[in-house]
Amino acid sequence: MIDYIIKVKDLNITFGNKKILKRLTFEVNKKEIFGFLGPSGAGKTTTIKILTKQLIPESGICEVNTKKDEIGILSDNSGAYERLTVYRNLSFFAELSKTDVKKVEEILKKVKLWEDKDKKVKDLSKGMKQRLLLACAVIHSPKLLFLDEPTAALDPATTEEIHNLLLALREKGTTIFLTTHNMEEADLLCDRVAFLNKGEIVELGSPDDLKQKYATNKVKVTFENNEVVTIDQNSESIIKALNKNRKIKSIHSVEPNLAEIFLSLTGRDLK
Repeated sequence: MIDYIIKVKDLNITFGNKKILKRLTFEVNKKEIFGFLGPSGAGKTTTIKILTKQLIPESGICEVNTKKDEIGILSDNSGAYERLTVYRNLSFFAELSKTDVKKVEEILKKVKLWEDKDKKVKDLSKGMKQRLLLACAVIHSPKLLFLDEPTAALDPATTEEIHNLLLALREKGTTIFLTTHNMEEADLLCDRVAFLNKGEIVELGSPDDLKQKYATNKVKVTFENNEVVTIDQNSESIIKALNKNRKIKSIHSVEPNLAEIFLSLTGRDLK
């Protein structure tokens, strides 16, 4: 039985004299949120275009085990009909995917556009357009959803609503392939993440496993007077801290976040 919905092996593509993807290899499991993380120019969008058959690689294996009409996409190429209303746009996508038009109201409320349903797309802000494009991508409850920076330009409250929507989709069986510069978003949503740097995956695993793998040997000690000190995680250092006659409130291991791990592996940040 095949557990993966995407399988990529030794994928290569070159634009001009620049190698964009170099022997790219990974699998995405069914019903997981898979984070594909890296800075601009790393090859994230190119990979999505290959997976959605917008580009043909030079060599390698690329399998997507679902039907075309069971895929949703939100990318930099996504668009809506500027002269139509929000409601008409989404109802058109519903009709196109043979989805009950009654679902339009439900989705518009989830992306906080129901009150703006009669506005024309040309009159929407950038953030509102982004929410509409996401609604169009998920209206048919796809089995596989490609999202390229889905919460860019959104305020924190709307971002939280979008996150809840994505988690609910995953619970119902949708696999989500997510690219984002937001490491906190990846940590919150993703079952596994792949770090992409200069067309190659330099690390892959669950956020928790990666943070433990690259954790330092230090602990953070918080005393009752709210003083915080960071010490080596060995018995001698801890004994010295205890011998200062201060009551300890908490002790926590010091783990790096995903952005810090990426920086340590590549020498680059995610901008």
